[in-house]
Amino acid sequence: MKIEQIHHVAYRCKDAKETVDWYTKMLNMDFVLAIAEDKVPSTHEPDPYMHLFLDAGNGNVLAFFELPTKPQMGRDENTPIWVQHIAFKVKDRDTLLEYKDHLEKNGVEVLGVTDHSIFHSIYFFDPNGHRIELACPDPDEDAMLERLDAVKWDMLEEWTKTKKAPNHADWLHAKELGK
Repeated sequence: MKIEQIHHVAYRCKDAKETVDWYTKMLNMDFVLAIAEDKVPSTHEPDPYMHLFLDAGNGNVLAFFELPTKPQMGRDENTPIWVQHIAFKVKDRDTLLEYKDHLEKNGVEVLGVTDHSIFHSIYFFDPNGHRIELACPDPDEDAMLERLDAVKWDMLEEWTKTKKAPNHADWLHAKELGK
């Protein structure tokens, strides 16, 4: 018994049309499906909603719910804004830079490029306030992933005991920190 892949990941949105327009224009995703009902199929409670599905590539689906009868959406104030995000993979650094340029030309504030050694990322927010990351692999990704794989269990054990960052992979951001 094994999970095959993510069927879809669902988030809430403020406005269904604005969300579809933004993801199709800014990230070139295809709008694949909309479902709208007045009753929730799983709970049977009366609650009108619009459920949107966007093609995030390679069989991955990003979904949103607009819930007009619910209080305005917010975020968990106890979780830093950088923690919860949706990350999408792009082919290479050139593609990442093309997206950065496209987003900025369309008025989206972009943070990065951030070098995480195994991959490089840019960060920005969608119109719903969800943080989005676009990431491309580093040319040396495979070798670095092997290094990380070799220490993952030791790192987890040390973290579990101390709740302090183990130094097994401190080389990851050493370039940015001037080490």
